[in-house]
Amino acid sequence: MVLALSSGFATSLSLILAIGAQNAFVLRQGLVGRHVFALCLFCALSDAVLIGAGVAGFASVSRIFPMLPRVLTLAGAGFLLVYGAVRLLGALRGGAALEAGGEGKGMRATLLAAAAFTWLNPHVYLDTLGLVGAVSTGFVQTDAKWAFWGGAVGASFLFFFSLGYGAKLLAPVMRAPRAWQLLDLTIAVVMWTLAAGLLSGLAGQAQGPINLLNLR
Repeated sequence: MVLALSSGFATSLSLILAIGAQNAFVLRQGLVGRHVFALCLFCALSDAVLIGAGVAGFASVSRIFPMLPRVLTLAGAGFLLVYGAVRLLGALRGGAALEAGGEGKGMRATLLAAAAFTWLNPHVYLDTLGLVGAVSTGFVQTDAKWAFWGGAVGASFLFFFSLGYGAKLLAPVMRAPRAWQLLDLTIAVVMWTLAAGLLSGLAGQAQGPINLLNLR
């Protein structure tokens, strides 16, 4: 049981640590201190559901619906392109600072954006339904499988809440408007890089399976 728990924790944490669209969004919201608890809880609970699906063996869904990976890839790339443009526009406008309140969105808008970053992100499905689900097959007994799930979910909760609330450590640096411009520009580049990776992988699907980077 301990082995299954620690294996789940290590597997999930190693996949989620990479800087990607979802993590960049949580980091930015953590910096402005808006709806951090609700956002982190939403992301962690979403992971719990998806990891549970992977452990339960639902990774075969993509074989039942072969068009699903393509649809998710196109939807995710489109969303990343639009959000990247929004962040680039924010960087060009400038004038934002930590005291200015940053993201002025209400909780509903914040959670809707988080839902898009989570559920329209093909990387999330690859990580949870695919990779985590595949590693969990090494544990045959039901108790061990769900101990693995518990460890993986624990890593997700630890990561998101650490990222959301730990972002405040950067608050002194982010009081300068230029720092916000640099952050927004960096996020825009990350979003467009991820979108380009998704689209190039889709274009090369005829030569083999889509190679999705493990970036969340």
